Amino acid sequence: MASLRHERRIAADADTVWNVVRRPESIPQWFPGIVSCTVEGNLRVITTAAGLEIPEEILSNDDVTRHFAYRITAPQYSFHLGVIDVIEIAANDSLCVYTTTALPDTLALLIAGGTMGALAEIQRLAEVSRAAS
Repeated sequence: MASLRHERRIAADADTVWNVVRRPESIPQWFPGIVSCTVEGNLRVITTAAGLEIPEEILSNDDVTRHFAYRITAPQYSFHLGVIDVIEIAANDSLCVYTTTALPDTLALLIAGGTMGALAEIQRLAEVSRAAS
């Protein structure tokens, strides 16, 4: 089982960063290659640029701890867990951590590559939002 963790320091307060990722339907705005999604309760289906639909189950979406966890339920994954945590460091200084754990390992590597781009876009959106306020 492969587990990969990427993190990014962001020049925005933790609530601003959290507001970028806390809404499950916002993922097409910040995760590269995801063009749309639907959300019903704790089920989300993302659609990739290639037209692949991937079902996910939202396990946690906690505004207090700024913790979002989900798992891909598609049959090509024996196991998947994605976790995003937003940690307050100081005023206008946060850490966003994106962890991917999956079987088979190659799929973990594939998703983890996307998480680096996602963190860059989360940073951009949060810092633009901070500058606008």
